[in-house]
Amino acid sequence: MSEQKAPIVVKRIKKVAGGHHGGAWKIAYADFVTAMMAFFLLMWLLGSTTKGDLEGIAEYFKTPLKVAMQGGSGSGDSSSVIKGGGADLTREDGQIKRGDTEAEKKSYNLKAAQAEIERLETAKLKQLKKKLETAIDANPTLKQFKRQLLIDITSEGLRIQIVDEQNRPMFNLASAELQPYTKVILHEIGKTLNDVENRVSLSGHTDATPYANGARGYSNWELSADRANASRRELIVGGMEEDKMLRVVGLASSVPFGSAGPFDPVNRRISIIVMNKRTEEAVTKEASGVNVTNGAEARSEVEKAGTPR
Repeated sequence: MSEQKAPIVVKRIKKVAGGHHGGAWKIAYADFVTAMMAFFLLMWLLGSTTKGDLEGIAEYFKTPLKVAMQGGSGSGDSSSVIKGGGADLTREDGQIKRGDTEAEKKSYNLKAAQAEIERLETAKLKQLKKKLETAIDANPTLKQFKRQLLIDITSEGLRIQIVDEQNRPMFNLASAELQPYTKVILHEIGKTLNDVENRVSLSGHTDATPYANGARGYSNWELSADRANASRRELIVGGMEEDKMLRVVGLASSVPFGSAGPFDPVNRRISIIVMNKRTEEAVTKEASGVNVTNGAEARSEVEKAGTPR
């Protein structure tokens, strides 16, 4: 009898590849960092918010419907945004927000209107400056005297200065008589000044060279005033409307040109300022005897003083 062989059993094990678990800690870490950032922001908000605002927030969470109906700092009023110290950084000039008083609204509206007026006025003065510079370059006579024509924008408005050079004075020596080329310059400037409605201030300047017996008789003060008036007349001849001139003054050598020495020829100059509205109002009020910073009160005092008792 033949011997039976035992059956051979082959076991096949199916291997299933497991998923990658190496990134799970990153998700947990990101959640932790987010939570810490939120906690930090909460602490910062609590530390920066005023006590009144904190009480409003607490009241909102106690009775949210009541606070929302009645209003207040806890109801989301924009004025309760964190101050942090100083002005409200969320507010721009002229911007009105909920909760502002009528006086604040008027103040913001006034500031916005003034800012817009000043912006438009500055733009007009810049256009006038460009037009003058173009006219100087286009005129062969004026172009050769370009170094003596200084035009810039200052806090007072558009300033046009005509200065002397060592060998090219604007006036005859010790006289208010204009040189022919100076008249041409003033005529050209006079044509362009009517392009803007702003009024004009004109001042005459000399160097510090004294007149003989000038302290008692005719001096640099009279000379600078006479030269300013002679320049005014030539501006009008050139086409400037006469009522545009608001002020004509002679300053002698009291205001040197920049850092120039007192005897430097550049001090001998005519300064024409196309004034902005702020400067014009200040000059008008000052000349009328009204305090520029407190005009209403000063006018009231003058009226009281003139009232019979």
